[in-house]
Amino acid sequence: MKAGTTIRRVGEGNIDDLLRLIEALARFERLAPPEAEAKQRLRAHALAERPAFKAFVAYLDGKPIGYITYYFTYSTFLAKPTLFLEDIFVLEEGRRKGVGRALFRFCAEEAVERGCGRMEWSVLTWNEGAIRFYESMGGHRLDWYLYRLDENGMRQALDDEASVGRSIS
Repeated sequence: MKAGTTIRRVGEGNIDDLLRLIEALARFERLAPPEAEAKQRLRAHALAERPAFKAFVAYLDGKPIGYITYYFTYSTFLAKPTLFLEDIFVLEEGRRKGVGRALFRFCAEEAVERGCGRMEWSVLTWNEGAIRFYESMGGHRLDWYLYRLDENGMRQALDDEASVGRSIS
């Protein structure tokens, strides 16, 4: 990691740095950034007593330059937790300075300390720079399709005539 780089857990004092970096990632990915209500939820979920995800901001010479967010899932085949890296992003001016590598290694260290059997993430197919980075860190592409239901899709699945009532014993 380049001298002058620090990684800090997100808290009240730097949550706005995280939100600005998330907006920068949205611009980079050509997506709509979180709206005001989503930002409020992000703030609440990140700062909760039991946060929905873990978030850290990287600073280069005191300036917020990148971030990571991750959470834990579980592998029934390995019978171990999995660290899922939701976001890793470094502003253009911080790239090729070891910041991304430091953030990625931070996650790998957390995964090892938590006894995870693996670490997983997704990458946009057009993001060649990220693909090269992940492969340089030892990552390999899986031959799986990623599927998603948005809120409307979830409701549609529930409205399906074939759906049955939920029964929990």
